[in-house]
Amino acid sequence: MTSITAKWTVEDYHQMIAAGILLERKVELLKGEIVQMSPEGEPHAYCSDEAGEYLSELLGKRAKIRQAKPVTLPNDSEPEPDLAIVQRLGRDYREHHPYVENIFWIIEYSNSSLEKDLEKKSKIYAEAGIKEYWVVNLKKLHLVVFRNPLDGDYATKFTLTTGTIQPLAFDDVSVAVEQIINK
Repeated sequence: MTSITAKWTVEDYHQMIAAGILLERKVELLKGEIVQMSPEGEPHAYCSDEAGEYLSELLGKRAKIRQAKPVTLPNDSEPEPDLAIVQRLGRDYREHHPYVENIFWIIEYSNSSLEKDLEKKSKIYAEAGIKEYWVVNLKKLHLVVFRNPLDGDYATKFTLTTGTIQPLAFDDVSVAVEQIINK
């Protein structure tokens, strides 16, 4: 017998949240599926928090750094990336989470969820049109950079362990890789 997976829209998901159905669960919506999120260990919490502070100081008023908050994507996804570097829209975010057009780039810190972040989430973000996506591999202490979404995947992918990188949205800003991976 074939099993059928129920798919949910962002609106369905928001209704479940409002009704308290998902109250005690750490989940996110990925391509219409409600997926349990991995627990956050000490290295993950430390590194993402430190990088968030660093980016906030580096970018100042040019961007808002949202830590572990949802973003709403058009492909029935509402992931909660570790860091979302977004436009400063102030009170607009009382009405909606950042949409693709509000997102400069996204960073995920990955230990036990490495495969999900490198494979599934990279495709979700590319399909949605997120121009830049970074994954910090906490086991190997390197940064995997995905850029230029094309046909549901990223056309450019490279790995850094040292040096600096200029985000596509802020090509006049040099981000120290060591500050992001917290070597």
